[in-house]
Amino acid sequence: MTFRLVYVLDAYCGWSYGFARTMADVTAAYPWLLVEVVSGGLFTGDRRRPIGQYEFIREANERITDLTGVSFGAGFERLLDEGSFVMDSEAAARGVAALRVLAPERAVELVGALQDAFYQDGQSLSDPATYRALAERTGLDPDLLVAAFESPNAVAEAAADFRFAGELGVQGFPTLLVVDEERVATLAVGHASTEEVTRRLAALRSSGGD
Repeated sequence: MTFRLVYVLDAYCGWSYGFARTMADVTAAYPWLLVEVVSGGLFTGDRRRPIGQYEFIREANERITDLTGVSFGAGFERLLDEGSFVMDSEAAARGVAALRVLAPERAVELVGALQDAFYQDGQSLSDPATYRALAERTGLDPDLLVAAFESPNAVAEAAADFRFAGELGVQGFPTLLVVDEERVATLAVGHASTEEVTRRLAALRSSGGD
């Protein structure tokens, strides 16, 4: 029986940023395995507020660094210090959808680069200029990526991602799932090392996956 990984993240989620290395390692170890990257809606509705109102972020980021080794860049720290920047997960999800359209086989890599744009450089994931710069760094066509980000299709895909994450019962980001015709199994929620994920994946494969 074949299965796929479903990787549910929010590009504005610090824990998702910390998990990017694990995802890169897992996809390198299993290049044949289909990975579906899905956006969650962490900062939508009344949670779409200035970053300075989220007092837990600094403490959470320290823990993320301790557990994963990722750093938070000077550009992001300036946003946090200034405090007025508003994280909009719908815009971030449109960006993820645009990257999937242009290079679906590179989705994990490119979403990692998108997270770096925010958490290293402090670039807004609502700004088309962020996607233009990302395209230039990663070998994509800048005009095509910006057009995909601004398209009605990206809006529809973002909404579909949020619905799908809800249907899967995802309540925290990141969540990594194994999905096949008969089951949905959890490989990671919040944080897991590459070794933990690969061990769990191997156990699932030996118990009936292909």
